[in-house]
Amino acid sequence: MNSFALPADLEIAVLVPCYNEEAAIGDVVRDFKAALPAATIYVYDNNSSDRTAEVARDAGAVVRNEPLQGKGNVVRRMFADIDADVFVMTDGDNTYDAQSAPAMIRKLLDDSLDLVNGRRIHEETEAYRPGHQFGNTLLTSLVAMIFGKRFDDMLSGLKVFSRRYVKSFPSLSSGFEIETELTVHALELRMPVAEMDTRYGARPEGSESKLSTFSDGFRILKTIAMLIKEERPLQFFLALFGLFAVSAIVLSIPLVLTYLEIGLVPRMPTAVLVTGMMLLAFLFLACGLILDTVTRGRQELKRMHYLSISPRHS
Repeated sequence: MNSFALPADLEIAVLVPCYNEEAAIGDVVRDFKAALPAATIYVYDNNSSDRTAEVARDAGAVVRNEPLQGKGNVVRRMFADIDADVFVMTDGDNTYDAQSAPAMIRKLLDDSLDLVNGRRIHEETEAYRPGHQFGNTLLTSLVAMIFGKRFDDMLSGLKVFSRRYVKSFPSLSSGFEIETELTVHALELRMPVAEMDTRYGARPEGSESKLSTFSDGFRILKTIAMLIKEERPLQFFLALFGLFAVSAIVLSIPLVLTYLEIGLVPRMPTAVLVTGMMLLAFLFLACGLILDTVTRGRQELKRMHYLSISPRHS
């Protein structure tokens, strides 16, 4: 028995969201069946126009459909439909190493973790383009700065989850920004997590990336901003308070100097603008203080719900 041998009664679900991956999905299913013989491979087809579903079914996967377009919608459906002790999520493009999965699951079980993230190690330039690397580093660093640094590769598509994680995840995203939401959920509830290296290869011939560097990057940035507003409202509204308050003070300096010199305020529109900006600044501050209290209560409820779910593999 090797060091990665898994309990015989462990129920493992491999989740593969898919869109037009006819050229790769068969190998993905076969590779994960070889790496995890006892696992059930679920392929969720997201309105593919090719033979993705047929190829996956022929390779031995359980194939289901999700009509709402977008990876986030597929992940939400998979997490709701499927029950297991351990969940392995991977992409359907055959770029992730299935042989990494047993070690990641063993790490999850041995250390009683809720999430093990696959940190991509690549040797081929085509596998991980410089633009995508830069974007991933930038976004991962931004999330680390706000929510804490516990991952180096936030946007990796290979992840292993506990049942407790999956059944407490309130998915809201519809597209590729789901990766950000998955990370922040773990960081926000201070779940025990880890990251392990995994080989990352190029897509097979005939398989095309669905990721748009700029449009998906902007959507991820928007998601991060929304998560900051929702999960760190005091910091978010303090930034707005500071912006408006400092701007109002800068604009008011000439008015104050003129008043001290001649005893009049000749630029009345500027004075009204400064007054409005300062009132708005304090309104932002009040919103931040109130929403911070609300957010803390919501986080406590999320934590209690998370703890109420049995991990089952313990």
